[in-house]
Amino acid sequence: MSHYHAVVWLDHNEARVMHISPDDVERSVVHPLNPPRHLQRKRGSVSGSRQPEDQHYYHEIVESLAGAQEVLIVGPGHAKLELIKHIHAHDQQIVDRVVGVETVDHPGDGQLVAYARKYFVAKDRMLPQ
Repeated sequence: MSHYHAVVWLDHNEARVMHISPDDVERSVVHPLNPPRHLQRKRGSVSGSRQPEDQHYYHEIVESLAGAQEVLIVGPGHAKLELIKHIHAHDQQIVDRVVGVETVDHPGDGQLVAYARKYFVAKDRMLPQ
């Protein structure tokens, strides 16, 4: 993909990845192999401990970001932070490309693209010229 910017919105059920240029958007969706059944991830566990994170899911998200030079990661809960942990532990090549992590509820695709474009414009204004 030849887009410079990408935004990924994710929770534990899906990741929506948008590669963005000024006049084009390429969209893809990544799903975990075994999506969680409950919002309470401790529920149903004999030990009461959390289920292990789906590293394959996070790796698929990283692969879907190929070609992007700047990546914004957004989402409503902890999945975005788990993705950052995964990137630091397993996908070092993309660490420097992640320019922001933001809490965003459940936007539609158009809202997500508008949010990302506004974010990248504001970020570029803050860089030394």
